[in-house]
Amino acid sequence: MPTGLVLFREGEPGTNMYVLMEGLAEVSFGGEVLEIARPGALLGEMALVNSSIRSATVITRADCRLISIDIAQFDMLVRESPEFARHVMTVMAERLRHMNERLKEAIGELSVRGRRPRAV
Repeated sequence: MPTGLVLFREGEPGTNMYVLMEGLAEVSFGGEVLEIARPGALLGEMALVNSSIRSATVITRADCRLISIDIAQFDMLVRESPEFARHVMTVMAERLRHMNERLKEAIGELSVRGRRPRAV
């Protein structure tokens, strides 16, 4: 896939995920870059896990080679390969930890500036 191709956009329905085999892809949320995905990265798996809309936008940043996995293939891999299921859960847990760290940093910056976060 060529550079600059949008694989999917935040808010779209998710019907497949990708495994990035070669190249680089930018993962962003609300216009902010969260990650530059490298070979081996899973992209779009969250939408398949809970049948939800895309939580991020992914754009290729170098020529990429990707493997596309649709929901039927995903379900079969989860059923027949506990290692695959564990890998998907590990990736999602690492992303959650990373986002928690970013949230802590943001809250810390607000408190240093003398502002308290608003209750949600």
